[in-house]
Amino acid sequence: MLLEIRGHNFPGRSWHLDTDPCHNVHVGIQVRRDPADLVPGDSEVAVWRTEIEVVERDSGTDFRGPAVQGARGSRFVYLTWGDVGPDGAFTMFRRAKLMLEDVPVAEHVIATVDLTDERGGPRCARLRPPALQLSTV
Repeated sequence: MLLEIRGHNFPGRSWHLDTDPCHNVHVGIQVRRDPADLVPGDSEVAVWRTEIEVVERDSGTDFRGPAVQGARGSRFVYLTWGDVGPDGAFTMFRRAKLMLEDVPVAEHVIATVDLTDERGGPRCARLRPPALQLSTV
């Protein structure tokens, strides 16, 4: 299955986390432990694509792939937010979780995500409608 995540409505490049300001906010898909395909927080749109292997087991459907996180039965894909320092180092401060149990199993799934939360910050926690819209191709 190809999972295509389309992000829109970015929160901006600057954000204040408690007392620590972030001035170079980026978001990307997490692959294993690292962010990948980073996009600046003031972009118009972004598209991340990842292949996910769908495995049928006696206990139900399972998912595998480099961007798949979590234990069997509760697999997910992260969008990870961080501040990119002058040296290029990414310091993660927040993540949004796309639960694969919410995603229809199809050859190509499109997840459209509103990346700004209700308070104007980078969206985090479990993605749910209306911030998440799912469709198949």
